[in-house]
Amino acid sequence: MFGCECWCWDTEPDFHYSEPQPFSLPSPLPPWPKGQGFGTGRISLGEIEVAKITKFESVCSLRGKPKVVSFYKPVDIPEGFSCLGHYCQPNDQPLRGYVLVAREAATRKPELGCLQESESDLPPLKKPVNYSLIWNADSYNDGCGYLWLPNPPIGYRAMGFVVTNNPEEPKVDEIRCVREDLTETCETSDVIFSMDSKFSKDAFRIWSMTPCERGMWCQGVPVGTFFCSSYSDSEEDLCIGCLKNVNSSLDGMPNLNQVHALIQHYGPTLFFHPDEEYLPSSVQWFFKNGALLYRDGSEKGEPIEFGGSNLPAGGINDGKFWIDLPSDDDAKDCLKRGNMESSELYVHVKPALGGTFTDIAMWVFCPFNGPATLKVGLLTITLNKIGEHVGDWEHYTLRLSNFTGELWQIYFSEHSGGRWVDASDLEFIQGNKAVVYASKHGHASFPHPGTYIQGSSKLGIGARNDVARSKFFIDSSTRYQIIAAEYLGEGIVTEPCWLQYMREWGPTIVYDSRSELDKLLDLLPFYFRFSVENLIDLFPTELYGEEGPTGPKEKDNWEGDER
Repeated sequence: MFGCECWCWDTEPDFHYSEPQPFSLPSPLPPWPKGQGFGTGRISLGEIEVAKITKFESVCSLRGKPKVVSFYKPVDIPEGFSCLGHYCQPNDQPLRGYVLVAREAATRKPELGCLQESESDLPPLKKPVNYSLIWNADSYNDGCGYLWLPNPPIGYRAMGFVVTNNPEEPKVDEIRCVREDLTETCETSDVIFSMDSKFSKDAFRIWSMTPCERGMWCQGVPVGTFFCSSYSDSEEDLCIGCLKNVNSSLDGMPNLNQVHALIQHYGPTLFFHPDEEYLPSSVQWFFKNGALLYRDGSEKGEPIEFGGSNLPAGGINDGKFWIDLPSDDDAKDCLKRGNMESSELYVHVKPALGGTFTDIAMWVFCPFNGPATLKVGLLTITLNKIGEHVGDWEHYTLRLSNFTGELWQIYFSEHSGGRWVDASDLEFIQGNKAVVYASKHGHASFPHPGTYIQGSSKLGIGARNDVARSKFFIDSSTRYQIIAAEYLGEGIVTEPCWLQYMREWGPTIVYDSRSELDKLLDLLPFYFRFSVENLIDLFPTELYGEEGPTGPKEKDNWEGDER
């Protein structure tokens, strides 16, 4: 059927590969403090209620070279709930996924807190009319896998595909479609499986899906299903969607007591490099020990009050204010080195993925970011000034399932970007507390010790991020301060004055990077001698000078999703 010979379907139990085993956290979950809907296993989205299923029955597998993926149908669905689609994942990872199942809410009347009245008298869930066979391997290698798209009734949308190991069309009772006004649009996320062919019509790909709009106030809820297509890219409009949480009360989110319990149970230990010179401190220690507020047009800085009450609050980052170190060399050096004893993690708690997850963003403040270290082949070169700046804000984010309170992922912020790491790939130090490593001088976060290159890993050229355990660490399960949790309402969490400061926490610095790199070229072996322009392209842009970094509330991920 397809113009390549690197894949086939298989449903035989004696197939030579082993299916992935389920993953569980190192320690059992504790009983969470009492609340409303958090940790109860079910969440109200308004007109429908959803539960998360993590137990599956294998349907069939798709072999490629070298990847194998398996398809699963959810099992142990609670009475009254209906399947919305099947699940797919690679076999080289632990079985670590979910799909949502849904049922009509007990009452069709709009709940207190719903964002809008129902747009229709139609039921929120309905059986598909029938199915369309999207892809199969029946004629190749005696394979027997079939991917079916539910054809929804008018006014409804399918949430996922159904997979069978025989050519018989699935029963319409097997799945439900969702009324369109209770859905949001999706986009493809990670590629789960890719099968290329010399004939474009024979290409086939499988992706995970995520809501198009993601952030603290967005309503899209991923179902956990997959998208597949015989096209070589995913730019087409997806024929399946995700759910929409129209219940603005966000019943599944944790209350303040539950938030404290979650942090105390999961709070990672943040390790700094053993050779780190520029350690963290509390914001208050930074202010108390000489940090100065400068205004545009004034050459003299003014001391900052202990809690930051004299900092300009709100507005935009207009460049008219910035914070800098004192002019006295001894005071400046003391401030640069930070103060571990005073340091703590500053916590922002917010809804994620339509209130079905909670993001706990943990911010660490360092008074100073040290110079960068470059790796060029086998050479390691420590720069004099490039990469330095005053006031360094870094963070990592815990993503927790509101169905159970289980840690799902941690986001590691790595300078200009970052990445989500599944709980199955984390390093745990005590119970369910993970380890986070801060890089030497730059304080970017990483999940495992070692050296990470930011630049061209293929050429071995870029900025070095060295991480390792040391005696310098912060236990964020005990040393933290919750600074914001907007969803809890006014008066529950008091935001500190300094959080409202939207300007730079350091002065603008422009480095003479060309002269530094001219010197660097003379040190390189012949086969590494690029032009200065080409070498610049291989290093992160922040090494060549930047405006002073802004605080947490000015970052895109404060209200938006992580990059």
